Amino acid sequence: MADASYSHPLFSCRNCRNPIALRDDLLSKRFVAKSGGAYLFKHAMNIVVGKKEDRQLMTGYFSVADIFCSKCGEELGWKYVKAYDPSQKYKEGRFILETAKILKEY
Repeated sequence: MADASYSHPLFSCRNCRNPIALRDDLLSKRFVAKSGGAYLFKHAMNIVVGKKEDRQLMTGYFSVADIFCSKCGEELGWKYVKAYDPSQKYKEGRFILETAKILKEY
């Protein structure tokens, strides 16, 4: 089977070019994070998930875990672990990647 990085556009860590997410897993470009714009993804790879904590975000109260590049340790965004508002449940298990921290590669 061919390596995914050869057959699909992907997003990589801006710092070390480690592949982080496939373009096919991009759900939305309409999110905001600490550094500005952010994307919501179904899946992320080559990451380390930090400690879970409850956090008040713009769209409500969530249990989240910061995510880091597995190669260089750069903080990339967070994983939604639990949404306390029923209207936000679709975010559970999804990943936010800050656009300032990733590069799109073809």
